[in-house]
Amino acid sequence: MRTVIVNGDALTVADVVDVAFGAARAQLGPEVPARMETTRAVVAAAIAGGGPVYGVNTGFGALADTRVGEKDLTTLQGAIVRSHAAATGEPLDDPTVRAILLLRARTLAAGYSGVRAALPERLLELLAKDLLPVVPCKGSVGASGDLAQLAHLAQPLIGEGRLRAPGDGPHGRPAAEVLAEHGIEPLVLAPKEGLSLVNGTEPMQALLAFSVRDAELLARAADVACALSIEALLGTDRPYDERVQIIRPHPGQLDSAANLRALLAGSALMASHRHSRHAVQDAYSMRCAPQVHGAVRDVLGYARRVIDTELGSVVDNPVIVPDGEVMTTGNFHGEPLAFAGDMLAMAISELASISERRVDRMLDPASSRGLPPFLAPDAGTNSGYMLAQYTAASLVSENKVLAHPASVDTIPTSGKQEDHVSMGWTSVRKLRDVIVNVRTCLAVEILCAVQGIDLRASIGAPAGPLAAVRDVVRARVPMMAVDREVSGQIVAVDELIPAICETAAAHCGGLK
Repeated sequence: MRTVIVNGDALTVADVVDVAFGAARAQLGPEVPARMETTRAVVAAAIAGGGPVYGVNTGFGALADTRVGEKDLTTLQGAIVRSHAAATGEPLDDPTVRAILLLRARTLAAGYSGVRAALPERLLELLAKDLLPVVPCKGSVGASGDLAQLAHLAQPLIGEGRLRAPGDGPHGRPAAEVLAEHGIEPLVLAPKEGLSLVNGTEPMQALLAFSVRDAELLARAADVACALSIEALLGTDRPYDERVQIIRPHPGQLDSAANLRALLAGSALMASHRHSRHAVQDAYSMRCAPQVHGAVRDVLGYARRVIDTELGSVVDNPVIVPDGEVMTTGNFHGEPLAFAGDMLAMAISELASISERRVDRMLDPASSRGLPPFLAPDAGTNSGYMLAQYTAASLVSENKVLAHPASVDTIPTSGKQEDHVSMGWTSVRKLRDVIVNVRTCLAVEILCAVQGIDLRASIGAPAGPLAAVRDVVRARVPMMAVDREVSGQIVAVDELIPAICETAAAHCGGLK
């Protein structure tokens, strides 16, 4: 198991995913405590100077002009954690909480926050022991970051809120009880530490990182699914010719077309009808796949750039800059993440939309070029994959609702001090649902296309990479000659999607 060093430098999406899913551990860099002590001393000096410092000796949000006496500074920091723990809904899942613990520790370790090293140390200790704060999923407007979620994350540091230890249910137990079992003393927060624990975009970062990783897989899977459908539908690969693609050189389009060429190269099934009249021009869902899949890839590239930047950013407020000045910032505003989440949801939804249209063509004898109705060898007695298309259609429709952008909305908060908010948390939460739906739709297409290819066996064999993919599917899902439950077949192919992409890549020289 590799170790991710948390020293304030940028993390990668792979770092976040690996730590979240238990493929890597996280460790605080040895140089971090000394770096953090430098800015912590600046906060102490600012308090001694008597001037107002937001969130250190003033109230928060609309209460920024309210001074807090020196004897109440520690109370103030605990109070912000308690008062901001106002989220609701079901708890976030374990990987998401692990990712947020990692990301919040990284931000604090960067040394701009003016807090003690004890904070990232404790966050990483909880992570290492898999003691996970119970963080409700709803209640953030994505303005000062995800205040409510981060407050629930921070509560166990002071012995409050709830923790779930391995074996506990999703709602965990009182944090004080769990900490005592593990010999961990709660922290007493010093000036500014409560504020630094709740200000930030880390929850949005976690979900966007997961979604970018998943969407990159689905972009490759969509090309594989399309290639399988081209074979099943006796389509042509002529529209993917590099001479045609290069005259409209969008990067994603070029990559998708290159994948389709590689996947379909040497197909005996395609050669069997290359000069037939029907192969002159395919429907848009086949012919224009590189243009649609490629446009999705280009938006995904934008989302990847956003999350890569965010994973190396400091999103606290206020911050201590290198010359020692304490400065108020708006870096916690979630707009970049909100836009990326919304754009990716809209784009990735189109992979499901165009996929469902190819499925419909395979199932409809009016457009399937000789396949039996609904891919059922004995149609009538059997309904074949009729209802699989219903499932895909339902999910495509649901995605149209989920793809409505959250970032175009704003509701002022904190007595209008926070008068423009991003709604980025909503953007990335619903993006996770879109990703799941798209993956299922691609599983439906792969399932149907493999059935279609098997029904064409007397005509010719598919291209080598696609024959290998068919074998992967058939090892789990036998051909359906007589009706049986379809749901389990879809789930099986969904689970196989990483293996399907790996197999296809291994047999075609790699997938872009």
